Amino acid sequence: MPAVALDIGTYSIKAIHGVSGKKPAIKRVAEIFNPLGISLPTDDASQEKLLKVIETLINDYDLPRTDIRLAVPETVVSTKVIAIPPLSDAELASAINWQAEQHIPIPPEELMLEYQVLYRPQRNEKNPMRVLLVGVRKQLMERFVGMFNQLGVEPEIVETHMLSVLRSLQFEYSDPTSLVVHIGASSMNMSVVHQGELRFVLSQLNGGQLLTKALEQALGLDATQAEQYKRTYGMDESQFQGKVRDALLPAARVLVTEMRKAMQFFTSQNPQESVKRVILSGGSAVMPGLVQFVTDELGVEVLVAAPFANASGSIPQDVNHAAMSVCMGLLAREE
Repeated sequence: MPAVALDIGTYSIKAIHGVSGKKPAIKRVAEIFNPLGISLPTDDASQEKLLKVIETLINDYDLPRTDIRLAVPETVVSTKVIAIPPLSDAELASAINWQAEQHIPIPPEELMLEYQVLYRPQRNEKNPMRVLLVGVRKQLMERFVGMFNQLGVEPEIVETHMLSVLRSLQFEYSDPTSLVVHIGASSMNMSVVHQGELRFVLSQLNGGQLLTKALEQALGLDATQAEQYKRTYGMDESQFQGKVRDALLPAARVLVTEMRKAMQFFTSQNPQESVKRVILSGGSAVMPGLVQFVTDELGVEVLVAAPFANASGSIPQDVNHAAMSVCMGLLAREE
């Protein structure tokens, strides 16, 4: 079924048009700079401005306005994996609002809630069941969806960035325990997948812009130059006598420290287990030298996400593939 997946990032807005499914067929890939630096409108003025940018993208790339799929950033969402005694679907439906009150820091009257059973034990097992809770403020979601309604679009799917990223990676039970790190411009989202199952999601407000600002301050560059240096030279110590790498090191260590904390948190909850690999996603994942740096710091295998691995069709080579993980995850969702 043809669909359009949209990822509205604070640095750029990305879109993929194709046939949805586990093996998407790509028709068109688009990415434009986001001059506003926002991903979600908070008032009428910002909504109108963002609306014009999105409309320009749709018109310039001749994207259809049917089956639009959207993702919202983790920074405005509360995502929790909870463990509770085994319940039937009917019992869970009755208990879910009470559970949300315990775990989601949004007042019930303002909460829009979705949930999904991740694991339900067999009758003879004594393990708890695990349930994914995703909560967001109604007002925020209504404004976001309403913006597309003004374009004559009724979004078919709205989900979180991290759920889209994980689907793009298509984990299986036999895969090694993995820390997935999605580095956006203004935030970094992390989750651990163990035996093919999401165990938790963490989000913090340091992303690719932290690296860019480090270059601005250390080397006296403007924002555009710093972004270009980051993308071109990154942490390659052979460039500019290693000056770019040296400038990036403090910020890169901040990001890696958060990754290490996420790995330690998983082990604290699962003493017999450990994270075996890290998968980097998002625009900064392909920064030169970053994979080697993270490998050296964490001592585990580090890979860059390849969201087009199971896709066919018109897959451009001149776009940052790792930056398209959210869009590909949206497109891979089967409805």
